[in-house]
Amino acid sequence: MKLSKTISAVVAVFCAVTLYSQDATIRIHDEGTGNTIPKEIYGQFSEHLGRCIYGGLWVGKDSEVPNIEGYRKDVFDALKALKVPVMRWPGGCFADDYHWMDGIGPQEQRAYISNNNWGGTLEDNSFGTHEFLNLCEMLGIEPYISGNVGSGSVEEMSDWVEYMTSDAKSSMADLRRANGREEPWKVKYFGIGNEAWGCGGNMTPEYYSDLFRRYGTYLRNYGDNRLYKVASGASDYDYNWTKVLMQNLTRKGMNGISLHYYTVIDWSRKGAATSFSDKEYYNILSKAIEVEDVLRRHIEVMDQYDPQGRVDLLLDEWGTWFEVEPGTNPGHLYQQSTMRDAMVAALSFDIFHKYTRRLKMANIAQVVNVLQSMILTDETRMVLTPTYHVFEMYNVHQDAEYLASDCISAKTKCDRKIAVPEVDVTASRKDGVVNISLVNTSLKDSRKVLVSFDSVKAFTKVASARVLTSADVHDFNDFDHPESVKPAEFKDYKFTKAGLEVTLPPCSIVCISGK
Repeated sequence: MKLSKTISAVVAVFCAVTLYSQDATIRIHDEGTGNTIPKEIYGQFSEHLGRCIYGGLWVGKDSEVPNIEGYRKDVFDALKALKVPVMRWPGGCFADDYHWMDGIGPQEQRAYISNNNWGGTLEDNSFGTHEFLNLCEMLGIEPYISGNVGSGSVEEMSDWVEYMTSDAKSSMADLRRANGREEPWKVKYFGIGNEAWGCGGNMTPEYYSDLFRRYGTYLRNYGDNRLYKVASGASDYDYNWTKVLMQNLTRKGMNGISLHYYTVIDWSRKGAATSFSDKEYYNILSKAIEVEDVLRRHIEVMDQYDPQGRVDLLLDEWGTWFEVEPGTNPGHLYQQSTMRDAMVAALSFDIFHKYTRRLKMANIAQVVNVLQSMILTDETRMVLTPTYHVFEMYNVHQDAEYLASDCISAKTKCDRKIAVPEVDVTASRKDGVVNISLVNTSLKDSRKVLVSFDSVKAFTKVASARVLTSADVHDFNDFDHPESVKPAEFKDYKFTKAGLEVTLPPCSIVCISGK
C-alpha cells in the first residue's frame, strides 16, 4: 500500500511538472478502441440552391468553361482530390418540391420551374438524375438521394427507385434505357423526405412516422441493390422528435435517422462571414462544439429504444450559416469562408469521431457556392476555401481506427455556457500509420503541446506534418487572392524523453502522421 501511494505521488508530481512546462498535455491511448471512423463522416451536400449546381458543379457540355461531360473540370478535379465519400442531393428544402421526371430525357425538352425555396430563380432541370448519378459514378462517390414526401406521392418515389436501380424488364427501367443508361446505378442511401417538421411539410413526428411506413413499404430492392432508408429526423434540440421516431420506426424499416445542426447563434442576426469581433469568434466556436451535447442527447434517446444499435444517426446537414455576401441574392446563401470556418470544421470533426458508434454520416452544407462550402466559383475561376483544406488534411482519418485521447488544456470563456478549449485533438490509426490532428483556438498566442502515448514506441518518427493558419483569423481566399489561406509544411515539433513536443501557431490546425 505504501509503495502504491509512493508511485501515485510520483506520477502526480510528474504530471504537475509536465503541465507547468507545457500549455497543454495530450495522452493518446494507442491500444485502440476498435471503432472505425466511417469515411461517410466526410460527406458533402449539394442542393439546387443558388449556384451550387448551376455554375458550381454543372456548366453544360456546350459551355466555354472547361468541362468534363458538362461538369466543371476545375470543380471536378478538386472534388476528386478531396476523396468525397458520399453526396446528398437534390436537397434540402428543394427536395420536397422536386419531381424527378422533370429532370430526365432530352435537356431541351425538360420542364422548368421557379425555385420557390431559394430566391425564385429559374430551375431548368438540365441537371437531373442522370447528371447526378453519373457524376457520383465518375468520382467514386456514394449517392444519397432525398425523396419528395412534402409535395410528392408514393407512386412517384417508388417509380424513381425503380428507374434508378432496376435491371428488370419494366416500364421505368425501359424508360431509363431509352434515356441512354442501359445498366442500373447503385443507390444505397435514400432519404424519405427532408425536414418534415419544417419546409418538408410542417408535420408532427407522429404523422411523419405513419408516412415513413407508407412510403418505405413501396421503396423496393431491385436485383442486388439494397436501399438504406433514412427517416427525416430532428432539428438541433428536438429530442422528442427522435423519441417518437425511435418508438414508432425502429423495427419498421428505418435504417438511419437524420439530424440537422447549424452553427448559428441568432437566426434573426446571423452576422457577417468575414467581419466579426474576437468575442463573436469565440461564441461561434462555442456554438460549434455544443454539437457534442446535442449528439450525446439524441444518442441517449436512440439507445433507450434501440439498445442493439440497429438504427444509425446521420448528421446530414451541418456547418456555419452567416449573412450572404453584400450584393448577392439573399436566397442564394452565398458566403465567404475564413479561418474561423476552418476552425469550426476541425473542432466539429474532433467531436464527430468520438460518436461513431451511432454517428455514421455527416454532410456539410454545401459543396459549392453555398454556406460553408468547399469551393467558390465565378464565371471562369475557382478557389478552394479554408474549409476545403481542413477536409483534405483530415481525410487521413477516413476508415481509420479511432484512438481515444485525454487533453488537458486551458479554456477560453465566452458569452455562452460552453467555454472553448485552447487546444483540441483527434487521433486515428490506419495501416500502421498514426494520424494526429491538433487545433489551437487562441487568436494571439502559440501553444506548446506535449503529445505522449501509452506505449513508448507507438510514435517515434514523423512522416509528414502540415499546418493551416493565417496571419489574421478573418483571412479568406478570393478570386484575386486564391491562396491567402492554404496548408504549408510544418516543422515546429521535436521528440523529447516525455514525448512529442509541438508548438502550435495562433489560430492553427496541424496534422502530423507517422509511426
